[in-house]
Amino acid sequence: MARPDFWDNQEVAQARVSDLKRLKALCGPVEECEAALGDAEATLELVAEAEDADLAEELEAAVNVADKLLDTLEFQSMLGGKEDAMDAYLSIQAGAGGVDSCDFAEMLLRMFLRHVERRGWKADCVDINYEPDGGISSATLEVKGNHAYGWLKSEMGVHRLVRISPFDAQNRRHTSFAAVDVVPAFEEEAEVEIPKDDVRMDFYRASGAGGQHVNVTDSAVRLTHLPTGLVVTCQNERSQHKNRATAERMLKAKILRQRRLEREEEMKALYGDKGEIAWGRQIRSYVLHPYQMVKDHRTSVETGNTQAVLDGDIEQFMTAYLRQRAGKGDQ
Repeated sequence: MARPDFWDNQEVAQARVSDLKRLKALCGPVEECEAALGDAEATLELVAEAEDADLAEELEAAVNVADKLLDTLEFQSMLGGKEDAMDAYLSIQAGAGGVDSCDFAEMLLRMFLRHVERRGWKADCVDINYEPDGGISSATLEVKGNHAYGWLKSEMGVHRLVRISPFDAQNRRHTSFAAVDVVPAFEEEAEVEIPKDDVRMDFYRASGAGGQHVNVTDSAVRLTHLPTGLVVTCQNERSQHKNRATAERMLKAKILRQRRLEREEEMKALYGDKGEIAWGRQIRSYVLHPYQMVKDHRTSVETGNTQAVLDGDIEQFMTAYLRQRAGKGDQ
C-alpha cells in the first residue's frame, strides 16, 4: 500500500484494502486476547506477592476482560467457514398473506437496513419491486461488511408476522409471511462457468415507487438461468452495463448456492417439500397482537421488545442460532 502506484488500479487496490481489513478483523481479537491474558497473569503474580484488596479487585477485573475476549474469540471461530468472511446478497420475497405480506416484506427490508447501519456495514439495494397497493413483492440487498455472509446466513428462511392488519377495514388480525434468502457474494473469479445459451437476458425500464421511471432507457437487466429457473434482476444503476455486471455476479452466486442446496437439501429444511412461503416453515414469528413478542423457533430465543427488533436489533437471534449450529457441528 505504500507503493506510489498502489492506487493506479482502483479495483485491485480496493480489493487489497478489503483483504487487509478482513485479516485485521481476524488477528485483532487474538492480539487483544493475548494482551488481556498477559495483564491478568502479571496481576496474579502481584497478588501472590502481597495481600492487597485493591490488587484482588484489579485481578478480578482483568480476568473478566480476558474471559469476555476469549468468548468473543470462540464465537469468531464459528464464522470460520470458507464463505463466512464474504459479502452477501440478501433477498426478501413476499409470501402468503396478500398486501399484508408485501407490507411485511418492506418491514423486513427496513429491519435489515437498520441492522446493517448498526454494524457499520454498507448495503446497496440492487433490486426492488413495489406493489401498487403498498409494500414490496421482493427486494435484494448487496451487503458489504466484515463477515456479512457469516452473520446473515442465520436469517435464511420463512418469517411470520401476526398483527391487526392496517389494510383491513374491520380491524381483523392477519398472519402474513415473507422469505429471506442469503447467498455469499463470490469474487468474479469464482470457479463457475455459465454457458451463454443457458441464460436469457431481458432489458426493461427501471421504475421506482409510485410507478415513476428512474430513467427513460432500458437500463434494468433481468437474467434467467434456463436450466435451474433462477432469476436475478438489477436496476440500481443508470448504466445497463453496470446493471448487467451486477446481475451476472448475483446469478453466479445463486448458482453456486443452488449447488450447495442440492447437496445439503437445505431448501427442503427451510421451506418444506412444496417450497411454500407459508405456515409451518417459519424460523421466526413477529407477533404484534394480541401481545408483543418476537420468537425464534429454532433456538427459542424471544423478546417482548418488538420495536427494537424491527429497528434492526436482531443480533441476539443470530448469535443464538450460530452457537446452536456450532454445537451441532454444522460448520
